[in-house]
Amino acid sequence: MKREIDYRWRLAELMAARGIHNSTDLSPLLKERGIELSASQVYRLVTQRPERVLLMMVAALCDIFAWGPEDLVTVTAADAKVRKVASDPNVVDLNKTIAPNAAA
Repeated sequence: MKREIDYRWRLAELMAARGIHNSTDLSPLLKERGIELSASQVYRLVTQRPERVLLMMVAALCDIFAWGPEDLVTVTAADAKVRKVASDPNVVDLNKTIAPNAAA
């Protein structure tokens, strides 16, 4: 059975819990750990759900805030639901053989 995997990026809420409300406050902390990003990259990291993140970035964030990776990203997985396709009587299935009607 297929599985549906999803995740929640919690950087913004965990920063807020530590009293950091601006992405600009995060940039120097990352730089101290060898992660140099532009202001717009840090803003996107905080405000958007990233598709890809370097493990060094995750390690730096965990070090900055004394978190574990499981605090930063929460994963959910569930069995995929099987979608049922409704049959429409007005739709012809072209995969079936259709015999022509005999002329009268």
